[in-house]
Amino acid sequence: MDDAYQTISSDTIGEGYYTEKRSKFLAFAHHVETVDEAMAIVAKYRKQYYDARHCCYAYMLGSDRSVFRANDDGEPSSTAGKPILGQINSHELTNILVVVVRYYGGVNLGTGGLIVAYRTAAADAIAHCKIESRLVEELITYQFTYPMMNGVMRIVKELQPRIVSQQFDNDCAITLAIRKSKADELRTKLANLSFE
Repeated sequence: MDDAYQTISSDTIGEGYYTEKRSKFLAFAHHVETVDEAMAIVAKYRKQYYDARHCCYAYMLGSDRSVFRANDDGEPSSTAGKPILGQINSHELTNILVVVVRYYGGVNLGTGGLIVAYRTAAADAIAHCKIESRLVEELITYQFTYPMMNGVMRIVKELQPRIVSQQFDNDCAITLAIRKSKADELRTKLANLSFE
């Protein structure tokens, strides 16, 4: 199915924690819809944890998971953002931001230790989220005359699209949201009504 995707619930923030050699890793997973929203949340954590050494993050956006970024925030290259992004990928999630804030404990962990720490903290945050399946929907607006109402409603009952808006007058219009894989079928059935 190319019209469904996995994301995390927007009503909770998943929190995770990991500690290694006195370094503390605080992880937070958020549902996000845009890059601007993700960056605003990262800025908020940078401000809130201003005394932390690093504020690393990764995000994945879009139902096709085509927009993503991983940021190491001063940690050695690919030791923070990539392991965080790896956790997002292994859960096949999108529309998600995971931020990991690191308080340095005075002992270097080495690249292997850092990768494990960021990956584990991110995994813990995701584990504390509710994962949801969502549909990629297409909007279809159909205009028709009042006598065609029964035919339109029969199709709505059969294919069960979500009614976004409707207007019934001499000229009627209905806007329907339906999962992408069924959009062509809905369009065809509505178009065929005109010929009945």
